[in-house]
Amino acid sequence: MEKTDMMQTGKRARAKSAILITYRGKDAYDEAMGLCDAAGYHPIHVIRQKHLRRPTYGIGSGTLEALKEMVEEANPEVIIYDEILKPSQNYNLASATHREILDRETLILEIFESRASSAESKLQVKLAQLRYEMARAKERVRLSSMGEQPGFMGIGKFGVDVYYNDIRNRMKSTREKLEKSGRQRELHRRSRKRAGFRMVSLAGYTSAGKTTLFNKMTGESNQRGEEMFTTLSTTTRKTAINECSPITTIKAEKKEKKDTVPCTEVLISDTVGFISKLPAYMIDAFRSTLEELGHADVIVLVVDIAEETHTARKKLASCHAALGELGIGDEHIIYALNKSDLAAISSEHTDKKAEGLGIRDGKRMVRVSALTGSGIAELKEHIRDVIKSGGAHNTLGVQASRRGAGDADRKRALLLLQQQQQQQRKTTRKRDIGWSKAKEEDW
Repeated sequence: MEKTDMMQTGKRARAKSAILITYRGKDAYDEAMGLCDAAGYHPIHVIRQKHLRRPTYGIGSGTLEALKEMVEEANPEVIIYDEILKPSQNYNLASATHREILDRETLILEIFESRASSAESKLQVKLAQLRYEMARAKERVRLSSMGEQPGFMGIGKFGVDVYYNDIRNRMKSTREKLEKSGRQRELHRRSRKRAGFRMVSLAGYTSAGKTTLFNKMTGESNQRGEEMFTTLSTTTRKTAINECSPITTIKAEKKEKKDTVPCTEVLISDTVGFISKLPAYMIDAFRSTLEELGHADVIVLVVDIAEETHTARKKLASCHAALGELGIGDEHIIYALNKSDLAAISSEHTDKKAEGLGIRDGKRMVRVSALTGSGIAELKEHIRDVIKSGGAHNTLGVQASRRGAGDADRKRALLLLQQQQQQQRKTTRKRDIGWSKAKEEDW
């Protein structure tokens, strides 16, 4: 057996068995399977339905009976429901099947928890989990008091007040820690602004190729992959957006002297990816990470141009909705049409597809391949043009601060950035060591 096959077999051996209930559409099915894979679940049966929002169980009575038979035959560890369930629906479905039910929100939270590596991202996940729990607290207490399943969903026989206060206190503590982290992040931003650095942030739907593009533009080797939510923590690196090639000048004495064109450097950030049906409270929990987008001078919105137009349109709409939650308008965006090497279509077809996505008229866009590097130079040129034009947002006072920035400010900003890079590399090394040990065990 080849090494890659062995790795895949080992991964499936570790995955928990599940029955997946999702929509009929191919894009919904593919995304649901991607979420299962990212969370460590292996669907042994898939039920595809047109409607998943029926009152009592989410599914109809006929489908419920078929599900019960599947559970008896396959004995899955969990049932994954690709929609947001009310606590009563979750309770009814779990009672009927005698299995743990993970709805879409719970599944995403599990992925977030497994992906979180930095202290800040762990706090953000914890806050999102508490917000999820708080929204369902009343109903969960009522259901647990029915007496059929004491302690169902892990809440025991808590009283309503005790349960509420416990969640509220934990949320308050987590928020305070995040606020402290946010203040530190703000200090870093101010230091970079004083040094005259412009900020560029990468945004886009999960698995669109943001981290691959980030690595190609900065020379980094951050973890990337087809799995969803590979990136949860914001990573910032310095990169040049022009060619710093030597030029030859001839003095009056006819002696050659080589000078260099000064580099135009910016700070570029890779952020967490968006996904459809992402509740507002999850966006709010990750606000301290996503707020980097609000402070950026330029936002590069990465779009997977190789996908079907209707799928790409839905994902782009989810990105715009999430950016709207953060108060970011379309006028500050450069659209990077990524994976053009996979699309195998001409630039005319790309233009037609972009028009179908609504990103043609007067909007900046560039066709790129994060894998091969094609179009990166043109993307950097677009970034440079936006910065030069003064049309980027969040630029008030930047020119003045740049003129007043001394060497000391620039050195301080670079020192802070280097310290962050060293800390992130340590975290990555520890994570890689853990992965390599797990793979050795599988082999």
